[in-house]
Amino acid sequence: MKHTLAALLGATLLASPLAAQETDLLIGSTSASSSHYGYFVAVGQLINENVEGLKASVVETGATLDNIRRMARGQIDLGLVTTNAVQHAVAGTNAFDGNPQDLRLLWVYTNAPQNVIVRADSGAESLADLAGKRFNPGIKGGSTEATTEAVFATLGLSADYVRGSTTDIVGAIKDNRVAGYVKSGSGTKLDGSTMDIAVATDIKVLGLSPEQADKLRSDMPDISVVEIPEGAADGIPAYSTWAFGVGVAAPASMDDETAYQIVAAIMADDSAQANAMASLKGADLAQMTLDYGTVPLHPGALRWFEEQGMDVPAKLKAD
Repeated sequence: MKHTLAALLGATLLASPLAAQETDLLIGSTSASSSHYGYFVAVGQLINENVEGLKASVVETGATLDNIRRMARGQIDLGLVTTNAVQHAVAGTNAFDGNPQDLRLLWVYTNAPQNVIVRADSGAESLADLAGKRFNPGIKGGSTEATTEAVFATLGLSADYVRGSTTDIVGAIKDNRVAGYVKSGSGTKLDGSTMDIAVATDIKVLGLSPEQADKLRSDMPDISVVEIPEGAADGIPAYSTWAFGVGVAAPASMDDETAYQIVAAIMADDSAQANAMASLKGADLAQMTLDYGTVPLHPGALRWFEEQGMDVPAKLKAD
């Protein structure tokens, strides 16, 4: 009888698709203190609930550049990327000079304004006033850091850069050891870590002058200049700043069907992502992907877009 039960159990396990095919999927995100981390937790849950055979887990990382390097080493299977940094990676330019990465886009979920936040008592009234002040250009190793430095170089600006994680820098700004930082916004609203600072001390946002905005438009085509309306937080007037898209990429080697099923699950969702990131309420992720994508879609993702009858730009199709 025992032999019979063992045989039946073995046959059941062999016949179970989940037992035979379930695959761990590691998703690279960003700092756990960022609102984007919560978004990726929702993404992992959507995959687990809707894509048979995958078991997704979210990994806290140093954001875009760290994720791209981890994907190259096979340590994560997909991850957060900004549209400018992933374009540099695929083209083998900037931080990836001479070392092009074989990555493909899955989707874009938001457009990220890069907000220059300073303590109200910092004495800085414009970006030029940051010269000589202790200032964090973005999370260490992330795309915000790299982009801020490129923007400052293009505009002839300078600051006494202080490196660190979001958690470290938030604490330093509260303690008045650092004047401010650059932090990706959440749509047209300031990030949760910025609001945390605002509880401890008054803040202000330093925007681009019209001349600075024009120079970025002409000299840095891999980013956008955006107008943020009044109300990014209580008491914050309208301002101009630079921005890029934030999305999800995977190595080109990802199985086409896996990529298709993941994108289908994300695009079918009408609540989980918006619950995790309020700025996504009513957002059209498919159109955002077509508008802000800078590198070719993964073949599996491209299949989903073409099945919807969407007009996919040539730059989003691999040669």
